[in-house]
Amino acid sequence: MAAVKQCYYEILGVAKTASGDDLKKSYRKLAMDFHPDRNPGNKEAEHKFKVLSEAYDILRDEQKRAAYDRYGHAAFEQGNGGGAGGFGFDFGAGFADIFDEMFGDMMGRRGGGGRGGPARGQDLRYNMEITLEEAFNGKKASVTIPSSVACEKCKGSGAKDGAAPSTCPGCKGAGKIRSQQGFFTVERVCPTCHGGGKVITDPCPKCSGAGRTRKEKSLDVTIPPGVEEGTRIRLAGEGEAGMHGAPAGDLYIFLAITPHRMFQRDGANLFMRMPISMTAAVLGAEVEMPVIDGSKVKVQIPKGCQNGHRFRLKSKGMSVLRSTARGDMFLEAAIEVPVNLTDKQRKLMEEFEKDGEAATYSPECSSFLGKVKEFIAGAARAEK
Repeated sequence: MAAVKQCYYEILGVAKTASGDDLKKSYRKLAMDFHPDRNPGNKEAEHKFKVLSEAYDILRDEQKRAAYDRYGHAAFEQGNGGGAGGFGFDFGAGFADIFDEMFGDMMGRRGGGGRGGPARGQDLRYNMEITLEEAFNGKKASVTIPSSVACEKCKGSGAKDGAAPSTCPGCKGAGKIRSQQGFFTVERVCPTCHGGGKVITDPCPKCSGAGRTRKEKSLDVTIPPGVEEGTRIRLAGEGEAGMHGAPAGDLYIFLAITPHRMFQRDGANLFMRMPISMTAAVLGAEVEMPVIDGSKVKVQIPKGCQNGHRFRLKSKGMSVLRSTARGDMFLEAAIEVPVNLTDKQRKLMEEFEKDGEAATYSPECSSFLGKVKEFIAGAARAEK
């Protein structure tokens, strides 16, 4: 006994009065959920995907839908020549059409690279290295890239003296060739016209029918202030020219920032290690420090400044991309201990050490040494 087929409307989860857009939205959502690529090895999901595609192929066609509404599944049984006109369902061909309609854009088909059109030009990548100062200020640069450009003689058509291309005999102008492999229909780009659907019978002598030639071209690039490592700048239409007048690809400029000898960057903030002499840390001082914009700023070192103390200079950091704001600059104090002392200086240091308790001028050191003594004493008691 033949199994009862489920209603196509129920399969797609829509009412019989659903519009074409409602059908399309429902199918697209369900097809993505049950697509074999998302469910590898899942036979149930694969079957569900096939059933969904079959239902949508019938209901998206007004004539087939009218026949289904009147006769049900019987209208599409193989060999049926009844009132419905004997519609049949070729799953392979039907699915190829559905997939092309529903997911063509999602798979990256763009510009002139679609059905029946010549191939879009390739995207190009250019790596540019800039300094931290250039990343702060922004800059205008000129780049020279080897690329394919539209042939000047045939203006990109690929045909000699403006001759019109003819329909490709291999694919009859479709740009694609289908072949049956078992249950599925495999679709591939036509090898004769490379997807263009047209062939050049009388090619341009300069470009040999390609419609493009190799040539270096120079471009002006504007780098905005605040760019970071890895920032990508897209120049639309500045990639390789397309075949036979198809749209050109894009040029992508990837930025790398050379390490700076003084500043380290974290987002919009800058960090710098600031060496301070022992006397300046003890007595206090005023020092002048550079800023990334080329100016200088005075920093007041307080008396008794400790190693690792951090100074924050607001709005003295990097530019923020597409904003007038700036990050902050942080200075970290690095107290230097004197080296290569003279005899006189050594004696002064010894006198300083003898004069008064360490706790009065080195409270953290004194506290630490006290904790060490307590720890040692506790360990000794534990051994007894």
